[in-house]
Amino acid sequence: MYRKTYAQINNKVLTNNVKEIISKYNDYNYYFGVVKANAYGHGDYVVNDLIKGGINYLAVSSLEEAISIRKYNKEISILCLEPISLEYIKEIIENNVTITIESKDYVKELINKKITKQLKAHLKLDTGMSRLGFTNKEELNESIKLLKDNKNILLEGIYTHIATSGINDIYYDKQISKFTELTKDINLKEIPIVHIGRSMTLVNHPKLSFVNGVRLGICMYGFNNSITPPTGLRKIKRDRLLKKLNISESTLTNNLDLKTAFSLYTEVMSIRKVAKDSFVGYGANYIAKEDIIVATLPIGYVDGMNKLMKYVSINDKKYEIIGDICMDMTMIKIDDTIKIHDKVEIFGNNISIKEVSRNVNSNAYHVLTSITTRVPRVYTDNTEIKY
Repeated sequence: MYRKTYAQINNKVLTNNVKEIISKYNDYNYYFGVVKANAYGHGDYVVNDLIKGGINYLAVSSLEEAISIRKYNKEISILCLEPISLEYIKEIIENNVTITIESKDYVKELINKKITKQLKAHLKLDTGMSRLGFTNKEELNESIKLLKDNKNILLEGIYTHIATSGINDIYYDKQISKFTELTKDINLKEIPIVHIGRSMTLVNHPKLSFVNGVRLGICMYGFNNSITPPTGLRKIKRDRLLKKLNISESTLTNNLDLKTAFSLYTEVMSIRKVAKDSFVGYGANYIAKEDIIVATLPIGYVDGMNKLMKYVSINDKKYEIIGDICMDMTMIKIDDTIKIHDKVEIFGNNISIKEVSRNVNSNAYHVLTSITTRVPRVYTDNTEIKY
């Protein structure tokens, strides 16, 4: 690591988060750890820490991601949530990747490959996202029959994806109803894994009787999706809405004790005095209103810095980001206590990911996955550091 800009990931926190989630929601058989997008920015290296916590299936978005995961774990099942082009059927089977089937045409193409080794498959139903999956019950039934007639294809699972939390809207209920309608002619007990829920629906809705799997995403990385219940007039309005739309019962708060494992750091690279009326950065958008001291940091928007970020923290004190964040560098307004090589926290103990998310009008998903792979990941469980 030649540039002192890095992300630090506490592996032990991730393991404990998974243990905590499973201890509170222990009535599922399959806990899918969603590790797409480089494990939400944490790096594929962490997959075994998630497995230590109780994850017994992984989920990715592409064959490339699945192959990358195989560098760290050869055994655990990996579901690819997007259909993989069947021209890569050899690679799919070699890497023991479970495929997603989302159409009858895909089923026919798969059968025409005449595979000679067993391949696991999950059927994806489109219950309202209008993104991927079966929407026609007859085509679904025909596809299942075709798959069952092929001894080398194991129909292991069936699933859908829920668009909203469903706590203040009707869409969760609508999607569950659509799933039930599409699978009306199917004996779901004959399909080993049925998974519908994700982090948000896990904590907001009771377990469905016909479901035995759940996909854990953002909650594994430290976000419990607990919502402060409304009071007063807001509560009255919400209660009226629930009754008017006949929205099913949901839970707003939970007692999950989760912690974030991801911190982002850099250092002070340069310090200079800037006179009143001088500008800082591109476009001369920041003009010093007085004589100030400016520090330059070796981190920029190509590393994942967002131009709406407001502060960094040095020695437990916040300092303002000034000027436009550059591709590789960021400038901050400091005082005379700051020295070159001082450690700078972008987010961590003093500035939370939630605070950064609010400042940039985004969410934790975007913040975490925007930290590019140019930024080295440093792994620690408080006793050992690995690069």
